[in-house]
Amino acid sequence: MAIDPSLAIEQTLNGLQLGVMLFLIAAGLTLVFGIMDLINLAHGSFYMFGAYLTATFVGMFDHFGLAVLGAVACAAALGIAIELVAMRTLYQRDHLDQVLATFGLTLLANEAVKMTWGPVPIFLNPPAALDQTVTVFGIAYPAFRLAIIAVGLAVGLFLWWLIRQTRLGMLIRAGATNRTMVLALGVDIRRIFTTVFAIGAALAALAGAMAGPILAVQVGMGEEILILAFVVVVIGGIGSVRGALVGALLVGLVDTLGRILLPSALAALFDPATAAGTAGALASMSIYMLMAVVLALRPQGLFPTSR
Repeated sequence: MAIDPSLAIEQTLNGLQLGVMLFLIAAGLTLVFGIMDLINLAHGSFYMFGAYLTATFVGMFDHFGLAVLGAVACAAALGIAIELVAMRTLYQRDHLDQVLATFGLTLLANEAVKMTWGPVPIFLNPPAALDQTVTVFGIAYPAFRLAIIAVGLAVGLFLWWLIRQTRLGMLIRAGATNRTMVLALGVDIRRIFTTVFAIGAALAALAGAMAGPILAVQVGMGEEILILAFVVVVIGGIGSVRGALVGALLVGLVDTLGRILLPSALAALFDPATAAGTAGALASMSIYMLMAVVLALRPQGLFPTSR
């Protein structure tokens, strides 16, 4: 069965949109893991907080851009507070303790959101200027989804400048490569840890803010996307922002295109019902199969940082 070119273009753009959102989450996650050696299962909670805070600030300011900025700023401040109060006690603990503690923070965050905003999902509308379709490659495509792609790529450029062209970026790269040497040189590594954690929280909140108008804002929304973010980190290489970008785009495209290519490929081998069921199962497995292939060929990920 032939694939409609318009559908292929639309799904490719959807894959890019999913990829840049995963990048916003995975970039902070990979920096925290690569520099601080901290497994943070609560990272998805900042994604959830970003969505809820954006919905709240939209009601207050009636301006989506200001709402996003307010949500990102609040998430960064919350990240600083959590790093100072809770995360600093986990740096010298083993990974199992970190997993248990941050999973507890996730449960606490879910209950706090439920108490503050209630258990009913919130549906957030796109800003009026972007609540329309535009013609891209001959097809009509939602302008807001294109804006998500543009924001994600702009953030990628900003992170490249921050990490490659600034003193803070030099210290971040040095901490990801050899934390012991950075400490020996007298650098205040705790301040770097706090800054990196705040950046990660802000990026996750930005992803949640951008996801609000296309997904239901609900309790626990960070857990599912956190799993995909960890897959991105493993594929790209722990501690590598470039790897997070490449890995996120690969995961987004494989996940999205697999859902339209596999049914067509299996239709020639099975009856329609069997082909649809098999294709759905394989599509769900595709990103994990991609991760397995990458790890088999490059166990440290596509762009590893040497420790």
